[in-house]
Amino acid sequence: MVGSLKTYLEEKIAYIEQHLLPGLEREGVPATLFESMKYSLLAGGKRLRPMLVLAVLEAFGKPLERGIPYAAALEMIHTYSLIHDDLPAMDDDDLRRGKPTNHKVFGEATAILAGDALLTRAFGYIAEAYLAHPEVKAETTVKLVAELGRRAGAAGMVGGQMADIEGEGKQLSLEELEYIHLHKTGDLLIAALRGGGYLAEATPSQMDALTRYGLCIGLAFQIQDDILNVEGNAMLLGKAVGSDANRKKATYPSLLGLEASKQRLAALVAEAKGAIADAGLSHSALAPLADYVMERNK
Repeated sequence: MVGSLKTYLEEKIAYIEQHLLPGLEREGVPATLFESMKYSLLAGGKRLRPMLVLAVLEAFGKPLERGIPYAAALEMIHTYSLIHDDLPAMDDDDLRRGKPTNHKVFGEATAILAGDALLTRAFGYIAEAYLAHPEVKAETTVKLVAELGRRAGAAGMVGGQMADIEGEGKQLSLEELEYIHLHKTGDLLIAALRGGGYLAEATPSQMDALTRYGLCIGLAFQIQDDILNVEGNAMLLGKAVGSDANRKKATYPSLLGLEASKQRLAALVAEAKGAIADAGLSHSALAPLADYVMERNK
């Protein structure tokens, strides 16, 4: 990773993280529930989804603060999905980002409720924050809620998670595997980019380019996850290596082999960068962020 991108990531992560906690409801929330929500929301991570919202606004020369409510809401939804993914009924993981998973600290019932609370808070926060924002039209707020609801729901991220569960132990086709990746991982990344586009007042052709970029890096992100689960460093990943193979999960390396997976990853990143070049946005952080998806080690 080039030094400038490393600095960019550090600065944006710090900026995002200082705006996460203020978005949570506190008054009237049971203390244990609030602590459980806070524990996972502030547990660290790449913060790629909110970062993409900010990168789009930067690319269009718009103020970053305009994207904060939507960016924080995205991270709430991503966090809820991780809390639920880690539960014994799902992936049954003990570690997340190098720390005990939420249900290991607070118990399964509280973890489920914390996930539910983060999901519902995300939509409330978008509506509340942008109703009070003078530069964001009510129509834009409705578009943000609709985009995020579709991408995070049954036809998006949750549908991808369902397909992932049903695919465990089965020999999947490449098309079936890509359905899982496009929805389980890709849809929330696309929601970040399209949400940033709405807030930046992008043209229809620019929105199409952001969507294409998101489709490509969504697949690329999951392929790199699959690769890291084979040959990554458990200390850097903050979770066990080889867990996909142990659960007989369908992955790119298991279907295509490791080298072919790496080739597919590189092709997708090149396609993503081509999409933003077509939209005149290659000067922005979106191009190096596509490289980061491929080069990250955790």
